Amino acid sequence: MRTRILRFGLYADEQGLAWVREIVDRTVGSRSARIITADVARAYPDSDLTAAEMYDFLAEQWAFEHPGQNSGEREAVELRIHLACSLRTWRVIRKAAIKTLCPEGTAPHACRVPWCA
Repeated sequence: MRTRILRFGLYADEQGLAWVREIVDRTVGSRSARIITADVARAYPDSDLTAAEMYDFLAEQWAFEHPGQNSGEREAVELRIHLACSLRTWRVIRKAAIKTLCPEGTAPHACRVPWCA
């Protein structure tokens, strides 16, 4: 097994981050994979680019889907989860997590936590 990384750009507060992390934990727990580390990145190593710049469209999406509402403590971040698993298992985990993040598929809806994978 190799180390593989799941990356999710999120526009979330602490509760939103916990919700997404719980989704990934459940998804990984039901497969033959192991989480090595998980961290929240606000900047990219060896770059001047920040997560806020990279995922600025997620803040715009939230504002469009929640007009007039205060975004509170939400910020654009990247959740990085390092897994020990096969490529096939990584693909299954990624697909299952995305399906759980966006259960309505392509139909118009408001995301609980705007995301990008």
